[in-house]
Amino acid sequence: MLYGALEAGGTKCLCAVGDAPQHLQDITAIPTTSPARTLAAISEYFARYPIDGIGVASFGPVDLDPHSSDYGMITRSPKQEWQGANFRQYLQGKLGVPVAIDTDVTAALLAEQSLGAALGTTRCVYLTIGTGIGGSFWTGEGVYHGLWHPEIGHIRIPRVDDDHFIGCCPFHGDCLEGLASGEAIRQRWNQNPDTLPLTHRAWSMEAEYLALGLVALFYILVPQRIVLGGGVMQQSQLFPMIRANVSTLLNGYLKPFAESKVLDDVIVPPHFRNTAGLVGAMQLAISLTKGRRTDSP
Repeated sequence: MLYGALEAGGTKCLCAVGDAPQHLQDITAIPTTSPARTLAAISEYFARYPIDGIGVASFGPVDLDPHSSDYGMITRSPKQEWQGANFRQYLQGKLGVPVAIDTDVTAALLAEQSLGAALGTTRCVYLTIGTGIGGSFWTGEGVYHGLWHPEIGHIRIPRVDDDHFIGCCPFHGDCLEGLASGEAIRQRWNQNPDTLPLTHRAWSMEAEYLALGLVALFYILVPQRIVLGGGVMQQSQLFPMIRANVSTLLNGYLKPFAESKVLDDVIVPPHFRNTAGLVGAMQLAISLTKGRRTDSP
């Protein structure tokens, strides 16, 4: 059987086909422009293949209630023209195959927990730090959704003393996403993050903000592993700075993480790097087609 995988991001959509999660073929990037143009291009890509189902890993927020009339619809996204768009509904209508959908971070979590950097754990978190910030966590019984997908990127954190940036989140201003996303870095320093020197204050400040967010997750979830992905985390110098800040903030309070060196194996980069979302999307497609679920309510 052949399956389709779609990772829909804020700037580009990645499409692939394959017969297994680790056998991705013909990975193709499609620019995320208007919903009409982007959805048409994605449909044309998959129409070339005799696929049996598609898994979609979408930016959000997404209505994930299968009983909702808006199931699969993008809701209050910062990308305002995409509010109301529905990858699942559109692709099922155009291609006539079953389509599974979840958030991009949940798809990445599925990939890393079952095949990658969080393999063997029963409590883990995947956090992506890119244009925005989003996260998902595995509870041992499956992916936790609750009444709505958890919006980890919008938790409130203390402001770093020397930071006077108001934040870029259109809903909350200075939430975690508003202060530590790639867009926040770009606006704060008026420069593309990729062009900032490794020793720039931007990175030590970023490590401080991300550590504040992670400490909240440590206290609430006490996870065995936190996988940090997304474009910002390609700045590998962030990992040791984040671990050091987390250790300082925890101050020995949580016994499993009392020794700072333990965090080297807890706060880690993704195994699949830039394809975790696609691998997870493929898992969604296979599970749906075979009548199984990889998550829990």
